[in-house]
Amino acid sequence: MARLSSLASVADTRAVLDRFGLSTKKSFGQHFLINDGVVERICNLAELSQTDRVVEVGPGIGTLTEALLKRSGEVVSIERDTDLIEVLEETCAPFSDTFSLISADALDVRAGELPFAPNKLVSNLPYAVAATIVLDFFEHFESLESATIMVQAEVADRMSAAPGSKNYGAYTVKLRLFAKPTGKFSVAESNFFPPPRVKSTVIRLDRIAEERSSELTQATMLMADAAFENRRKTIANSMKRYFERTDPSLDASSLLPELFERSGIDPKVRGEVLSVSDFLKLGEAYASLVRA
Repeated sequence: MARLSSLASVADTRAVLDRFGLSTKKSFGQHFLINDGVVERICNLAELSQTDRVVEVGPGIGTLTEALLKRSGEVVSIERDTDLIEVLEETCAPFSDTFSLISADALDVRAGELPFAPNKLVSNLPYAVAATIVLDFFEHFESLESATIMVQAEVADRMSAAPGSKNYGAYTVKLRLFAKPTGKFSVAESNFFPPPRVKSTVIRLDRIAEERSSELTQATMLMADAAFENRRKTIANSMKRYFERTDPSLDASSLLPELFERSGIDPKVRGEVLSVSDFLKLGEAYASLVRA
């Protein structure tokens, strides 16, 4: 049975790296997939079809990229390691009509710089910046309908956490303004070269179709940061400390009581018990106060 990716093995990965005189770089968090079965599971979870336009971050030598090109209509990959550009141009050469490559830091790339508007993000992400990339892409790439990404297991736990759980925090609230988890599976360390020292999870997030002003979104994200400034304290104390640290000119002692009254949120609770809808109430109240 033919493999979905011809690069998904230790031997093939080593052969490509050796041919170009390269080795994996810890500074870039490079751990290449070497199991074709995992590659296929990623593609299956993403539910790829020929109508999909995919953006990939951190393609490495093109292991997952090859599979994405076979399963979707178009792929644009964003790679920060300039040493891998020549590698990708070779490994993805058979798909030149449907493959685009951008040499850049993904966090510096905006939607208008891509050759098309992607509807799916599918990636084995660099773990150090994975959480930031996912939130950034959902926020700034409005065409994005879903993200199916490989991340550190604890990051996946934060992405899928429920209110009241230990992994629920400001990041969870911010991400949930844009997307919700719809599936995931664990990936053992032995499926990578070199093996990472952390557990890995592939998680799918689907965009939430909800009309909301940018002002409300930003205000709600601010409320999440403020409420979790110190998660062991009440939101009143946590927010007071947050505003004293970030904006000393703001009179938090007068702002906060009005904020809680307008939102109907009990100032004595901790941020971890509040739902996303509660944070939206806080965001709406904050936006109206700042606007007044």
